[in-house]
Amino acid sequence: MAPQIDNNEPQSMQELLDSIEFKALRRGEIVEGTVMRVDSDGLFVNIGHKEEGFVPPNEMRTLTAEESGQLVEGDTLITFVLRAESADGPILSVDRARGEEGWREIQKHMEADEPVDGQIIGFNRGGCILEVENVQGFVPMSQLMTISRDRFQVDETSGEESSSESSNADLIGNTLTVKVLEVNRSRNRAIFSERAAMQEQRDEQKAELIEKLEEGEIRKGKVTGLSNFGAFVDLGGADGLIHISEMSWSMVRSPEDIVSIGQEIDVYILKIDRESMKIALSLRRLEPEPWETIHDRYSVGDIVDARITKLANFGAFARLEDSIEGLIHVTELSAAVVTNPSEVVSEGEVRKVKILRIEADRKRLGLSLKQAEDGFVEEDYLIESSELVDQAAEEPLENTEALGEADLEEQEQEQE
Repeated sequence: MAPQIDNNEPQSMQELLDSIEFKALRRGEIVEGTVMRVDSDGLFVNIGHKEEGFVPPNEMRTLTAEESGQLVEGDTLITFVLRAESADGPILSVDRARGEEGWREIQKHMEADEPVDGQIIGFNRGGCILEVENVQGFVPMSQLMTISRDRFQVDETSGEESSSESSNADLIGNTLTVKVLEVNRSRNRAIFSERAAMQEQRDEQKAELIEKLEEGEIRKGKVTGLSNFGAFVDLGGADGLIHISEMSWSMVRSPEDIVSIGQEIDVYILKIDRESMKIALSLRRLEPEPWETIHDRYSVGDIVDARITKLANFGAFARLEDSIEGLIHVTELSAAVVTNPSEVVSEGEVRKVKILRIEADRKRLGLSLKQAEDGFVEEDYLIESSELVDQAAEEPLENTEALGEADLEEQEQEQE
């Protein structure tokens, strides 16, 4: 008995394919398929449609020679639908698929605020063209850190900045780590920043370094910037500030008088604020304070050179060295009666003075101009002094020396 034929059973592969419901392809879709065949004409990909999709050679340029050579039947491939219907079946693109995936990836990078690597593929007058995740974007010159502005030449005729491919040929193919600043798929616009990526990296390095630093230790660093209030020093991942008051025990008019940009120096870690991530540095703390060692250099009775720095109604201030400054009381300016210090001395001149007393703990010096002069007779001075004491005992007059000390305290507070 002959077998019964089911007339509803498909009689051919075409009829079988026709009986299967396929999801309609749309241009712009990204679909996943498997490689069916690779030849010189292109790629044939099974994308679950009644016809194999076809990838022309000009739509697979992003595949490297190595990647193309390794493709075999059964490999998974992501493609972009260029045309849903054609005589050759659906026309697909590997390049566009990679590009679309790239747009999605850089969007994710921007939303996550995370750095990503890209390859330099060109330059123009405003910056460099960078390929990130198979998407060509732009890094403005202001957002570049590792490429000098000198690379961007100025056109003398137009006055505009420009950059030739030939002058930057050595940079083509280099990798930059950037952050995504802007993504606009509809305008095919992607803006990247190397500066932002490096700043984040630097912040991480700074946080790590601050945890290791200890107040009181000495570190090497490089001067990276100067301002009117101090100098910034890179300690190897974090910048610290040497305030102008911490540059020297002497008075400093400008940080440029002490350090220069690029100079490598030792610095003293003065203070660390881990909450605000600020580091205060000092140069002068590397040396002992002059007042601490003053007895090594001076003794009571020494006659030394001193520069007159300031005049007051009670006397004159004179500097011996650095921050070592003392007071010549008005009674010690001259053997004659002095009503105003300007009658005897003027600011800026250098005079011989005698050290009468040293109070290192209070940072004070008592100096005398008249006792350092030739012809001064100590016996006469003692007689004169005793007469003044007797006179002061008879009359309730205010002590001029005490007044001088009070004025000195006031002057020191002003200087601080």
